[in-house]
Order: sequence, then C-alpha cells, then structure tokens
Amino acid sequence: MAFAGSPSSGKQREWCLKDFEIGKRLGRGKFGKVYLVREKKKQFVVALKVLWKQSLIKHNVEHQLRREIEILANLRHPNVIRLYGYFYDQEKVYLMLEFCAGGEVFNHLRAAEKFDERRSARYISSLASALHYCHKKHVIHRDIKPENLLLDHKDNIKLADFGWSVHAPDSRRTTMLGKHLFLFLLSKKTQKNLEKESAKRTDSKR
Repeated sequence: MAFAGSPSSGKQREWCLKDFEIGKRLGRGKFGKVYLVREKKKQFVVALKVLWKQSLIKHNVEHQLRREIEILANLRHPNVIRLYGYFYDQEKVYLMLEFCAGGEVFNHLRAAEKFDERRSARYISSLASALHYCHKKHVIHRDIKPENLLLDHKDNIKLADFGWSVHAPDSRRTTMLGKHLFLFLLSKKTQKNLEKESAKRTDSKR
C-alpha cells in the first residue's frame, strides 16, 4: 500500500497514529469507529476511520476496502468526501477523511421530518453534481441513502461511504443494494407528511 500526502501538501509521507491527537468519537460501524483527530504538526483536522483487520477478514470485505481507497484517492469534487491518506498497523487500517461537522443528512431529516423545497433542491442539485462527476469517472456508488450523505460546516452535501462502489467503465451494474431503498420513508410520520403534501397539491389544482 502507498501512503498519501497531507491535505496541505502534495508530498508523499508515511503516517502513523502518533501523528494525531485523538478527539471525540464521531460514530461507529460494523467494522470499526470514526474519531475526530488533529494532526500534531500542522494542526489540520480530519475524521479518522479506524477499521479492525480481523473484522474485515472475517466478513471477507478486504477487497471492498482496497477498492474504496483506490476510488476515493482519485476523486476530487466539492460534493464528494475527500480521502487525504491512509495507513495501517498490525491490527487496524486507518483512513484520513474530510471532517464533515454537520453529520448525516439522515439525522437532520429525522429531526425536521421534512426539508423545505429550497433546501431539498440545493441538496439534490449537489448530489446530482457529485454523481455526474463520479459517472464521468466511471465510478458507480451503488449505496445512495441519507446516512451516506454528510454535511460540512457550511451545510454543503458530501457524498460518502464508497464501500459498495465500483469502477466499471465497460459495464452496467443492475445489482440492487442499500437498505431496502430508504426504509426511513416507511416511517409513519413521514408517510403522513407525504400524504398531507399530496392532498394539498391535489386540492390546489382543482
């Protein structure tokens, strides 16, 4: 594995855990945890994704991680999360990712129950731009859902979690993936809101 450079430099360098001050835990997943960290020398902040090698091997997803790293390392778009670098030791693999202070779109949607049209349009436009860029690079994400859409400190969308993504320049993928196509839409509150909005629009057309 190669080592990527820092966010402020194109130079190659080797990283290790001692290069960072570990802050609060941002989240956890099936294969590890994510921490807010600060690089000691230049003081830049990143989200450090810590993955257990044994867990990756046990679930036979090492190839997915390698593919995710390879794909993210070659993507540069304002609405795609940035991979600044990675390193590993005997037990873990560490990904240095762009820190998105706003968290998941899913949490904001759950709290608000629905977004207004202006906010929705801005998010959709940003996501469409990110996907258009990825497709031009022959990258198919394959797992679009609110949990994989992050927000930075300026409320800009960042497409994240490329674990299921593929680089497929010569083929089309038809595999259905993701959590049953947005199960969050099936919640009773969301269903009622959708029904109310539909009824309002129907009445306004009469």
